Amino acid sequence: MASYLVKVLTKQLRSLPGVELVEQSIQADHIHLVLIIPPRYAVAAIVGTLKQQTAKALRAKFTWLEDVYWREPVVWSPGYFVSTVGIDEAKILWYVRHQEAQDSGQAKLDLR
Repeated sequence: MASYLVKVLTKQLRSLPGVELVEQSIQADHIHLVLIIPPRYAVAAIVGTLKQQTAKALRAKFTWLEDVYWREPVVWSPGYFVSTVGIDEAKILWYVRHQEAQDSGQAKLDLR
């Protein structure tokens, strides 16, 4: 599922000129993305588009998601966290790259 999500994200980002994926971390129950979003775009619009289009693609490819989400047209939770990156960029990139190891003590979901 993770590799398919990467493929879908890559395709979606190609349709958003200037938006770049810098780093990603995909886990069983959440993802982290470090994106460059030009000022001409509203961050909420980009996040909404990515969540909507990836959810649609995941539901089409993995039909069992309908059973998990009680036939609701969702995959992602409605919320998200956004922060701008300035002088702490290196720390944020390190966190995204190593976050999965930090969460290794939490319960795991098997979404295969």
